[in-house]
Amino acid sequence: MLSITEIVLILIGLLIILLWEFLYISGRKYKELFDNLEENDYPLKEVYFVGYAAMELIHYGYKSKADRRLRREIEILYGAHYADYYMRVIYAQKVTMALTLLCLAVPIYALSGEMAAALIIVMFAGTAYYYFGTLTAENIKKRSEEMLSEFSEVVSKLALLTNAGMILREAWESVAYTGNGVLYEEMKRTVNEMNNGVSEIDAFYEFGVRCVVPEIKKFTSTVVQGLVKGNSELAMMMQQQSKELWAQKKQNARRQGEMAASKLMIPIMIMFVGILIMVIVPIFTNL
Repeated sequence: MLSITEIVLILIGLLIILLWEFLYISGRKYKELFDNLEENDYPLKEVYFVGYAAMELIHYGYKSKADRRLRREIEILYGAHYADYYMRVIYAQKVTMALTLLCLAVPIYALSGEMAAALIIVMFAGTAYYYFGTLTAENIKKRSEEMLSEFSEVVSKLALLTNAGMILREAWESVAYTGNGVLYEEMKRTVNEMNNGVSEIDAFYEFGVRCVVPEIKKFTSTVVQGLVKGNSELAMMMQQQSKELWAQKKQNARRQGEMAASKLMIPIMIMFVGILIMVIVPIFTNL
């Protein structure tokens, strides 16, 4: 005999399933919006229109404080022109995943007979909603780390070319097409902006904004100052910046080595404790 609480929870679960079906039917007209997304970055994109239809149903405005922060993150990854689109994609992803997991709660309860199993599915749904909302920040972090690893090499190349007498714009374009990493792609984007009529100062400033890494922001401010003062000053400033970056890269490598060594201590201690247990337990059992 089911209790009143269990009956209520089952009814809520059935309503969620009916809601999902309604959103699936009414949201199919939005399916084409997600066709161009990468499957690796957006798993199960074929049903994102379910979450999109849910957000359209409640007329969500995407204007909260968290949404403004998310929009800034999206602009870093995809540019301001695509911010609205990816904002809706991310919400569609979060809501679709959460609702789909919630729909599994009732069948899981029916099969297991345990309310705890259904509650675990509900917890997974909440976790999925949170997790897919944090992916942009994680992608920015990985992107920044990759940029920082390439940065010292890029600055060295620029310093070498500017010291040889090449103007910054030509040096920038030459270096931009010597690699295929994230930083090189942003440099190519800056080249395209300058070729399309954007001033050098504005293009380099936007480059720093997109990269968000403090070291790169400092570098772009150095570049802008050098452009104002003249190419001779810029070459000297670039060379100094290159020396600082290589020194910083050595420090970071040393710090990462120390961190790796400290992390190795944990499994070593676990193994040591395990060996002690294997030796001491038989001794006490024989006593």
